[in-house]
Amino acid sequence: MPVRIRLQRHGKKGKPFYWIVAADSRVKRDGKFLEKLGTYNPMVEPADIQIDVDAAVKWLMNGAQPTETARAILKYKGVLYKKHLLVGVRKGAFDMEEAERRFAEWLEKHEAKVQAHKDRVAQRKAAEKKAALEREKAYSDARVAKRTPAPEEAASQEAEQAAPAEPEAEAPETGDAGAQAEEGGEA
Repeated sequence: MPVRIRLQRHGKKGKPFYWIVAADSRVKRDGKFLEKLGTYNPMVEPADIQIDVDAAVKWLMNGAQPTETARAILKYKGVLYKKHLLVGVRKGAFDMEEAERRFAEWLEKHEAKVQAHKDRVAQRKAAEKKAALEREKAYSDARVAKRTPAPEEAASQEAEQAAPAEPEAEAPETGDAGAQAEEGGEA
């Protein structure tokens, strides 16, 4: 039975989530599988990959062929490197302790690179958020400034509003005086 290490799609439309599985190559993509080796979530940055390295190496040593994408994932997580080291142990190039030491050293360097990438992504997102907040504040301030007149304009508008109010207050007095004059003239 030809075994393939491949991705099995899960998740909903537009939000993929994959299981990394060892399955018979004749079975459909999302069909029956022999063993679940891990998960892959491409929707986050960097992609979240969880994999059982020892189980994946076991399947590779038994002849399972990974698909293109699965091969890239296995390479990223160091599964192919570990298989390479185990082949060296089998050939007698070095012992198991040396292989484990080399793999641990590689894994440490790789995790440092991944963490540095995560830090850069977090810094970029924080900078984008800060810039968006600054743009929002500038836009909001511009809208407020547009709605409220400048202090000089506000003072002139208040003076204009106060000036017509004074003649109106005097007009009834003159009107009353004129009415009194008329009354006085009639008497």
